[in-house]
Order: sequence, then C-alpha cells, then structure tokens
Amino acid sequence: MNTIIYTIIVAVAIAFVLGVLLGLFKKIFHVDVDPKVQKVRDVLSGANCGGCGMAGCDAFAGAVVKGDAAADGCVAGGAACATSIAEILGKAGVEVKPKVAFLACHGTKECAQDKGNYEGVQTCKAAQLVMNGTKKCAYGCIGLADCVKACPFGALSMGEDGLPIVDYKKCVGCGKCQKACPKKLFQIINLDTKGSIARCSSRSDNKPQIRKDCSFGCFKCGLCVKKCPEQCIELVNGLPKIDYTKCTSCGECVNACTDKVLVLFQDLI
Repeated sequence: MNTIIYTIIVAVAIAFVLGVLLGLFKKIFHVDVDPKVQKVRDVLSGANCGGCGMAGCDAFAGAVVKGDAAADGCVAGGAACATSIAEILGKAGVEVKPKVAFLACHGTKECAQDKGNYEGVQTCKAAQLVMNGTKKCAYGCIGLADCVKACPFGALSMGEDGLPIVDYKKCVGCGKCQKACPKKLFQIINLDTKGSIARCSSRSDNKPQIRKDCSFGCFKCGLCVKKCPEQCIELVNGLPKIDYTKCTSCGECVNACTDKVLVLFQDLI
C-alpha cells in the first residue's frame, strides 16, 4: 500500500514540476504575433488549396500582413476575401476578378488517336514518364484524371469523351489542375473573358501528322488571323493568341476555323 501512495506522490510531484517548467518555457520562448494575422486568417476560405503559392492559409496570413503577399492572393476567397483583407490592413479596396481553369485541348476519344493500350499505373504523370502520354499527339490530354484528383473544390470531372470537364460554378482558378497536368494543358484566365480561345496546345509544325493524330488539332493554316477584322490574333508557336483588349467577340475566327479549335469563351460558361 505504501508503495502505491509513494508512487502517486512522486507522479504528482513530477507533473507539478513539468507544469511549472512548461509555463516558464512558454514565457521565455514566447513570440508576439501581430493580431492582424489572426484577423486575416479568420476571413480566408480555409481551403488550404495552395492557390496563393503558400503552404497553406496560416502561411498566407502571415505573409500578407508582412507585405510578402498580395491582399488578393487568396483565389478561393475571391473578391469578398480580398476586400476584407484590405480593410484589415488599412489599404484601399482591392479589385479582384474571379479566375477559372480552361482546358486547352479538344482531343476527345473520337478525334484523337491513341498510341495503343496503356496498362501501367493509371495516372497521367506515370503515362507521361513511360510513353510521353497515351495519345499520338504529343500535346494531347492523357485523360487519366490527375487534374480531377488534384482539384480541392470538386470543380473537375471526367467526361464520357475522355476529357476533363470544368464546372465554372465551382472553379476558383486555384491552379492545382494546372500543376497536376504533365502536359500543361490548363490555362488560368479571368472568368469574365470575352472573345475566342483555342482548344488546342499542339505546337507541332508537321501538318500532315497533325491531321492523322487528331482531327480537331490546330492545322496552323492562319485563317483565323486573316479573317479577324480587328487584327487581334497572332500565331505564337503555331497557335492563335488573342489580344482581348481588341477582340469584339464577332466570331469571324470561330466560323473560319475548319478544325473547330476556336470557340468564344463566354459560350462555355
């Protein structure tokens, strides 16, 4: 019985000493935290999506208060979040345009030729490493859904045509899909973009092979450039690049494109 009592007394004494030491250490090593950091953290989305370029919401909150990150850096929080952060920091209002992801590939199962049956690890990254993708087009979507798995907002799903579908009501343009895609097929653009956009990323200059690999691949004919009345399109690496400050969404380039590569972005929303 005495042994049990002694054991209890010793345990209590040790716990008391440890408690005192922990209290002392807390005071000795205490670091003052700017109260603005917690205020900023409270208005963030809490998604920890990494769209801000930081490790998470805590890291972003600290960085934005220090001035190492922009007030509009939380893409998941959007305009309301940026406005709240600006108010906390005592800055003028911040105008934030919602962003979304756009898949620059239209190589569906029906129009893009496969190299063969891929039976390796079922990820785009693995298929890229093993055989440079599953499509004959070196720039085509592999279709094994790495982007879908990476999206923290459930804004991506795989369509029956073998391509990922973006739900623009859920997408916040965090860029996770862009980072996950080994072919770099996703573009992050403003949701209010008006004008044509190319659904192809093929930079190949082998025109006959383009036709064989994908019937919807950009043929580099330049008709879109020639037909544009505003002269707002130029070919960069063989692909149409649109100057949205000049584009009027007239649709002339879309109608001229025999490969159905160009589409008015606003029609996709």
